[in-house]
Amino acid sequence: MKRSSLFNALLASGVISLSVGGMAIAAPCRANPCAPRSSRMNPCAAKNPCAARNPCAAKNPCAASSPDYIKPEIVTRPANYRPYQGKHASLVKYGKKLFSDTSLSTNGLSCNSCHQGYGAFQDTFAKSYPHFVQMTFDRSKVKSVNLDEMVQFCMVAPMASQPLAWNGKKLAALTAYTAEYQKGFKVGQNAGAANPCAAKNPCSAKKMNPCAAKMMNPCAAKNPCGAKMNPCAMKNPCGAKNPCAAKHM
Repeated sequence: MKRSSLFNALLASGVISLSVGGMAIAAPCRANPCAPRSSRMNPCAAKNPCAARNPCAAKNPCAASSPDYIKPEIVTRPANYRPYQGKHASLVKYGKKLFSDTSLSTNGLSCNSCHQGYGAFQDTFAKSYPHFVQMTFDRSKVKSVNLDEMVQFCMVAPMASQPLAWNGKKLAALTAYTAEYQKGFKVGQNAGAANPCAAKNPCSAKKMNPCAAKMMNPCAAKNPCGAKMNPCAMKNPCGAKNPCAAKHM
């Protein structure tokens, strides 16, 4: 007896069953945890720890996708920006102290780590702000940057920290001191000099890369998607002995 394709589909999904000699025979796929519409029975479907929440994705400072990109909105002046106001001399004095303060970073660097003796400054540092800076263009496609924005870029990039409060004293002080510091810079004085910040890149060496060594990488040793910890990896109830596999239908 020929069966229609609809009948075969209903039989395969368990909606109907056959009767042989008065005994009902359930469709072999009725209890199949891999059936398309039976995600409740598939232990790897709804509660898959490897599906939605990957602890190694968004918060990974060394992620493969655009690791150097900085969102412009976090390092460029916000709307209705009003910087902190204070006496210039006091701000310069405080800014000089902050220039060597490693507590502003998360990797042990300070502004002075890279810029001691005007180190690592490009010739554009001699220009009045705002102006083009190669680093800000490379990292955020920002073509013109103000000095306070440049401070914020350095906080986020080399120092691997968060931007300072836009209306805060620290940003105003670092900006004021850097403006004074800038006056002693001469074009060409760093020609051919190595960048002292290269070796201390938080995403390069294992010691400073939170994504490199297993001890510091939250995505390494305790990866919920690893073979041993993934209930969907090794013991797959939907694998070779699937009663509803194509070859058995």
